[in-house]
Amino acid sequence: MNKQSEAFAPKQLFSYFATGEAITWGLLIAGLIARALLPTPDMLITVVGATHGFMFLSYAVTAALVGVNNRWGLYKTSIGVILAIVPFATIPFEKWLLKRNLLEGKWRVQKSKDKRDDTLIDGLFRWFINRPALLVLSLAAFVIVLFSVLLILGPPDQWGK
Repeated sequence: MNKQSEAFAPKQLFSYFATGEAITWGLLIAGLIARALLPTPDMLITVVGATHGFMFLSYAVTAALVGVNNRWGLYKTSIGVILAIVPFATIPFEKWLLKRNLLEGKWRVQKSKDKRDDTLIDGLFRWFINRPALLVLSLAAFVIVLFSVLLILGPPDQWGK
């Protein structure tokens, strides 16, 4: 895997999901406002909420993956994931990362002389990055299973009731 596609570089992938997460936040908020002000079918909120939920989880997985690849560290990576909870916060976070060149570079497919490459997590990361089909299938399965569990639990305001 010497030749990496620019379309799937960490920067482009992160941008796609950060933007998508913000857009679906907007759709969800618009749907909630419409439901409060207009006669709106319940299915609208169900579809918009599910779409946002799926994009939210996909963004979180992507932020974690890019954070590990670009060595943001646990703090910045966690902030990136957690900011998905705040409406539209993924966009300023992406701009902050771009300003500091924290989205630059390709996928780390080979071990370097950096001591951090000796860790179990980095070794496992490189193993998956070198098997992109397996990585995508594994991450998709993770998101789908988590999404399914959350669907079974129902809306967050109903948890524990």
